[in-house]
Amino acid sequence: MKKLLKGNEAAVVAALVADCDAFFGYPITPASEIAHTAALLFPKLGRVFLQAESELGAINMVFGAAAAGRRAMTASSSPGISLKMEGISYMACAEMPCVIVDVMRAGPGLGNIGPEQSDYFQIVKGGGHGDYRVIVLAPGSVREMYQFTLEAFDLADAYRTPVVVLTDATTGQMMAPVEIGEFEPTKPEKPWKLDTTAATNGNVITSIYLDFDEMERHVGHLDAKYAEISRKEARAELYRTEDAEILVTGYGIMGRLLHSLADDCRARDLRVGLIRPQTLWPFPAEFYRRAVRPGVPVLTVELSKGQLVEDVRLTLRDNPVHFYGRSGGNLPTREELVRQVEQVLRRPDV
Repeated sequence: MKKLLKGNEAAVVAALVADCDAFFGYPITPASEIAHTAALLFPKLGRVFLQAESELGAINMVFGAAAAGRRAMTASSSPGISLKMEGISYMACAEMPCVIVDVMRAGPGLGNIGPEQSDYFQIVKGGGHGDYRVIVLAPGSVREMYQFTLEAFDLADAYRTPVVVLTDATTGQMMAPVEIGEFEPTKPEKPWKLDTTAATNGNVITSIYLDFDEMERHVGHLDAKYAEISRKEARAELYRTEDAEILVTGYGIMGRLLHSLADDCRARDLRVGLIRPQTLWPFPAEFYRRAVRPGVPVLTVELSKGQLVEDVRLTLRDNPVHFYGRSGGNLPTREELVRQVEQVLRRPDV
């Protein structure tokens, strides 16, 4: 069955198909359609929808539902995600699976409601406190908003961790047909859960370890889990990379624009290839190393002043890595990007 959906709506439909039990949120532009659609659809299907009194309230409700073994979800935009960070850190330490959608907008501060990608550091590097990671998926289309949200719930349960679907205002607001097919969610048993049954009375879910050695052991356990995720879950799209004289790279809406750029440049006899990371953590470093030949320049394009580019440079130490970014809610034009490609090819080592 095909449905015409906004990216924001696609995330809610995917959550229901993935057998999400509860949505707790607080509306904020440009993510408001997620809460609106959840308010409409979740109760109709016998699921829980609750608009919290605040973003902080919403993330702690997610914590409670996850602790009881339920599949839970929340969503917000950049300033709201900042308010949720304390709860995200707590959930990572307590190993609570959940799904969080961040529809990025311009900032810092309240900024405006235009698209940006300036939450990369906050989400990928950990905006809360402590040694923790969250899996970060970066959809580049409405279809991927649906598909990646489906997968996010299974990943969250498989690794007992929060998973963030990191998107932007453009992807959240654009509309496209989405195929809603059969999906069998992978829902493991949760013997650790703490619910209203006597069998779970002995379970303890906590993020506080007062004994120093016990805290260190737990952080080591988390670190081993993150190493496993890094080995197994990193992924990226490679497009026309085999003979490329320059590689462009970007995620989300920029990955979509760069896909078209590669085709436009090929029509102008410029051999451009694309690397589009689909996981931002774990960062798909091996995809970059396999795709980028020695000496070939790389152009990183972001809706920020340069965040993803730092991970690209750390990964490709022997290649010239260039950067171009827009901010404030502005998207670059194709001609603008073609000029950047031509400029790099004229002076690849600068």
